[in-house]
Amino acid sequence: MNKRFLPVIHVESFRQTYHNTQLALDAGADGVFIINHGSSAESLIDVADRLLNKLPLLWLGVNCLGRKADEILRIIPTDVKGLWSDGNNDKVRDVKALLHSGIEYFGGVAFKYQRPVKDYAEAAKLATAYMDVVTTSGPGTGVAAPISKIMAMKKSIGSHRLGIASGITPLNIIDYLPYVDDFLVATGISLDFHNLDFDKTQQVADSIHGYK
Repeated sequence: MNKRFLPVIHVESFRQTYHNTQLALDAGADGVFIINHGSSAESLIDVADRLLNKLPLLWLGVNCLGRKADEILRIIPTDVKGLWSDGNNDKVRDVKALLHSGIEYFGGVAFKYQRPVKDYAEAAKLATAYMDVVTTSGPGTGVAAPISKIMAMKKSIGSHRLGIASGITPLNIIDYLPYVDDFLVATGISLDFHNLDFDKTQQVADSIHGYK
């Protein structure tokens, strides 16, 4: 599987989410993740359902903040392709066992605002048994992860997929392309909290898909 660009859309409404999904796809994204901030998991799932009705071929992932992944799996639309969970509240053994066929689990490892990890390489290696995409971040929203961290994690997991979910911009993405398989990007390609910038989104898409 090739590298993937999956912009992250902070859901405000269905109309806003649909507009930004179309923008992302037009700019060259491989799919999108949607995430709730200040709204319920149920409202996010409703938006996911409506998006898939409009765009049945869409690669769609969800991140329901404040809910454990195994709870989300009980209400997730069957056509959703990815489930992203930031951190340490999930019982990853249970989550992996519960995953529907075809849904990829993006599990947070050494992720922002979660319990500190001393050995990035070992944490990533252990996570490969329970996660389809080992997903990490920098220390905060919009903050890039140290390249040394990303290199250590990728070296330890080999061909297993590594995702990154903070700090990527059109200017710094070149540094991460040799090591990262899945790019979950919001702040670095956004006009504001709820809307993507087409030019920045296209620049990141071009960098990812042009990488050899």
